[in-house]
Amino acid sequence: MENWLPNIEAHGGPRYRAIADALQQDIVAGRLATGQRLPTHRDLAWKLGVTVGTVTRAYVEAERRGLISGEVGRGTYVKPLTPDYPYRPRERIYRERGNFVDLTGNEPPPAPLTPRIGEALAAVGNDPQLAELLGYRPSQGMYHHRQAGVAWIERFGVKVPPEQVIPTNGAQQAMLLAAAAVLRAGDTLLTESLTFFGIKSVARVLGLRLHGVDMDAEGIVPAALDAAIRATGAKAIYLIPTLQNPTAINLADARRREVAEICRRHGVAIIEDDICNFLLEPPLPPIATYLPELTLYITNLSKSVAPALRVGYLACPPPFYDSALVAMRATSVMSSPLLQEVAARLIADGTAWENACLTREEQRERQKIARRLLGQYDIATHDTALHLWLTLPDPWRRESFFAEAQRRGVGVAAADVFATGRQALPHAVRISTSAAQNRAELEHGLQILADILASEDHRNLPVI
Repeated sequence: MENWLPNIEAHGGPRYRAIADALQQDIVAGRLATGQRLPTHRDLAWKLGVTVGTVTRAYVEAERRGLISGEVGRGTYVKPLTPDYPYRPRERIYRERGNFVDLTGNEPPPAPLTPRIGEALAAVGNDPQLAELLGYRPSQGMYHHRQAGVAWIERFGVKVPPEQVIPTNGAQQAMLLAAAAVLRAGDTLLTESLTFFGIKSVARVLGLRLHGVDMDAEGIVPAALDAAIRATGAKAIYLIPTLQNPTAINLADARRREVAEICRRHGVAIIEDDICNFLLEPPLPPIATYLPELTLYITNLSKSVAPALRVGYLACPPPFYDSALVAMRATSVMSSPLLQEVAARLIADGTAWENACLTREEQRERQKIARRLLGQYDIATHDTALHLWLTLPDPWRRESFFAEAQRRGVGVAAADVFATGRQALPHAVRISTSAAQNRAELEHGLQILADILASEDHRNLPVI
């Protein structure tokens, strides 16, 4: 919609911000669709009677908010909103379309052992010691909650004492604590060139610069990592070596060792996001096992048990521990003792691990459905992964496929939301096989996507 004209009089503040606010409002309201091309800086400036510099600032602000992207030769266009974008019109879509199949977020399937989780919640509520869990507790967590974290972390081969574990409100908070412990505003944080959008939120809050490191079909490229460290002087890297989000790549053990050695040589801290290792049997050795003194290791119970527990664990080497606690106090004072108690009991009686194993087997069946319906296309995944990465066949472009899937009632995540810079992006989408409420819903959604890919209707779609 190159003739888009924002109503900036309806928004206060500086004109560049009013333009960005109007743009955000129109995207959320659906008046601007994903992939829509925006007017050039000069054209919009002329129509609004403002300077080109004002429009440039507005577009920069909109790009900072994750709303648009500009590419040389293509212009500026509307990006797909990330699944966790605060203004994403997800609820509106659900209200308007009761049959919308959202395969966007990497949510786990419904917990197989929901009744036992409920029993644990009830047991905590009826415990005579409940009052102890209702007050302020230490920021580092109660000792037996840290012991529960130790027990969970050890399942993946990482051995740490309770004194190095911080129970957190999920892995997202653990990411923020870890980044705050090793970096300051203005510092560079390295990531894989395509990475989980949650770390982009952390970087925005902390004022960090993200720098993506090249990947190949086997994951992050060690030589590229070494070069990036030398070029940027980065002090830390955020990595998802197991079932990488979004590409589903498992970094081979040899590369894990090589990455650890490169970071040891440069003194670079590793923030290792290992929340999906439970899906592998046996789990892969985390990088933390090779570089424990410089690795801040993150895991949680959100994918393996239930997201609403908001229970995560950060294993933090001594040099970074106190700084991570400062960040904990600044963000939430402590993680919830009530929920940590529930988690500790679920870990102790084996429910957490049993639920994790059942989730793994459910994903195995869901991936079979995905391979049956989409296996003829270029997909990267694993037998038990929560998602798959689909590289689109020509002439599909990620924006037009995303828009067509939305139009047909299926949500997917386009490559744009995982980008860390202005690098050339693959025409690919992430499809969650775990987010559907059941296998029938998943099959319905995937069949629609398969029909879109097989249809010749794309010949009549504009190449955005």
